Amino acid sequence: MSDALLLLAINFGGLLAMILLLWGIATLIRDVSFIDAFWAFGMVLLAWGTWWQVGADGAHAKLLLGLTTLWGLRLAIHLTIRWASHGEDPRYKKILALSMEKRKWSWAQTALVMVFLTQAPLLFVTCLPAQIGIWASAGVPDGSVGAPGWIGAVAALVGIAFESIGDAQLDAFRKNPANKGKVLDTGLWRYTRHPNYFGDALTWWGIWLVVADLGWAPALASIVGPIFLTFTLTRWSGKALLEKGLRKTRPDYADYVKRTSGFLPWPPKTKV
Repeated sequence: MSDALLLLAINFGGLLAMILLLWGIATLIRDVSFIDAFWAFGMVLLAWGTWWQVGADGAHAKLLLGLTTLWGLRLAIHLTIRWASHGEDPRYKKILALSMEKRKWSWAQTALVMVFLTQAPLLFVTCLPAQIGIWASAGVPDGSVGAPGWIGAVAALVGIAFESIGDAQLDAFRKNPANKGKVLDTGLWRYTRHPNYFGDALTWWGIWLVVADLGWAPALASIVGPIFLTFTLTRWSGKALLEKGLRKTRPDYADYVKRTSGFLPWPPKTKV
């Protein structure tokens, strides 16, 4: 266990160094919005950093590395393109402005404390299944993947596909000028108001199942990751914060909420 703690400490130190570098870049361009793309890419770095340190070459390690990389690169590229196309995220602009006014901090200090130093530990905790799973796989003599591992891998792939399709449908909807001010309620968005968030959660619960296939100890040590991510997406900064703004800007959103599942995909209620 001491080896695992040392590995995690090294990973966190490397992550913190990267976060500070990105903060320096943000102060030059006066925009922190790219941190969303690093949220996903940072987990890829943590997974590969763990693999490089332990040298695990078993089936579980390869599966965890592949799933994390596929999920992280896809989402990071998507969010980078979105940032490049739409510019600064209004959410971060509002957060920084309110914090600067309340605390009388400079822009750089506010960005460091409220965005970058906040994101680092949250990113690290969410990625615990990949880190602990790859580390634990190095000590497994029989590297064959059992039923829970394969079920987890399939769930993760379904989550990645679900999220990818949902993002593509939303991008296509937004590109049509005729849809300005309207609510997307077709495709996957007909069955859940947040197919991208659901896909995220399903992916990381799937990754956790691959870890659980290695034994109860790594499973318990890493379960905080998917639990925290699900809480974040459904109760904290994801769904709750986004819908608060949509209710104000989309006249039809209240009706959409009444008939459409908030998270888990489910057939919509019939309009009255």
